[in-house]
Amino acid sequence: MRRYIFSSESVTEGHPDKVCDTISDYILDACLAQDPLSRVACESLAKGNLVVLAGEITSNARFDFAEQVREAVRSIGYVNRDCIFQADTCRVICEMTEQSRDIKQGVDQAGAEGKGTAEQGAGDQGLMFGFACNETPELMPAPISFAHKLGRELTRLRKENVIPWLRPDAKTQVSIEYHGYKPVRASAIVVSTQHAADVKQKEIRETLIELLIKKVMPAKWLDEKTTYLINPTGRFVVGGPEGDAGITGRKIIVDSYGGMGRHGGGAFSGKDPSKVDRSAAYMGRWVAKNVVASGLADRCEVQFAYAIGHPEPVSVSVDTFCTGKVDDEKLERAVCKVFNFKPAEIIKQLNLLRPIYRKTTNYGHFGRVDDLDAITWERTDKAEALKAAVK
Repeated sequence: MRRYIFSSESVTEGHPDKVCDTISDYILDACLAQDPLSRVACESLAKGNLVVLAGEITSNARFDFAEQVREAVRSIGYVNRDCIFQADTCRVICEMTEQSRDIKQGVDQAGAEGKGTAEQGAGDQGLMFGFACNETPELMPAPISFAHKLGRELTRLRKENVIPWLRPDAKTQVSIEYHGYKPVRASAIVVSTQHAADVKQKEIRETLIELLIKKVMPAKWLDEKTTYLINPTGRFVVGGPEGDAGITGRKIIVDSYGGMGRHGGGAFSGKDPSKVDRSAAYMGRWVAKNVVASGLADRCEVQFAYAIGHPEPVSVSVDTFCTGKVDDEKLERAVCKVFNFKPAEIIKQLNLLRPIYRKTTNYGHFGRVDDLDAITWERTDKAEALKAAVK
């Protein structure tokens, strides 16, 4: 088995793209809290001290869009006067229309002229992937798992004022050396964090190695050859939307498997669960995680695809990368027996018509086991049913 290095990155909630993802999911949750049948496709753009909202919303919910934006930005922590982008002063432009009636008739659970069925159909065509592996307790690839953990801890150190010079925008990256499918050590760790202007690079490096990296990374994975790159440009004072424009949906690999599992291309944030870009990707993770949790494979990738307005997937495929304990075709039949891939059934099985989405926005939509009541696709409640189905 060959040795190789695989890297994955994460970004904190203060990254300009994640600011926009967070705003979009705040708008989505505000709609679902009042009207669970809301149809939401909310896109955000942030630059300087400006936020632009655009998209399509059909909902009985009524709220102040600008206040939701400010609440989202405040929750991230853009309240420091040394940042141009601030919760209380940012300007908000809102350009929203209702969902196209042509799309609506395809998604609605009702008949329509030219529509082949009265069932709820997929909100768009597309392909979705789900992935799981047994490298970590949460059944995620090690590089993205540790990159997220570093980002989450960095945010905790900032918000609890343990390190007062930290600012919201940051990136992490972890490179893991593998022997076959087994991770054995960390070859490089990168942390780039926005900071106050008066702190020196030497303090940033020493503090983050001791209080962040060595607290998060297992000691056995760090050795004398591990490379630490801390703010490698030497300075990161200007960050967030002041330093770079942010747009919803640009961190799809961060949101999923860090590149280890494939991605169909559709973003998640700001979309209600009638959009299979989001709900079917969650379904794929649920399926793959239960396959690995059942012991039927060490690694599993599930792929399925939809046509807009059609209630059945046009394909379902399972790949265990030669780690399966049963034949992949047999496992695929078991998956189709245990799980229902119709869009309406996905929503029911995972209980998705709730304002749960702001909990998913940051540090990965997958691998989060801290709130299984909300993040239902991380449950392993179908493992036994899968084992029974392959007998």
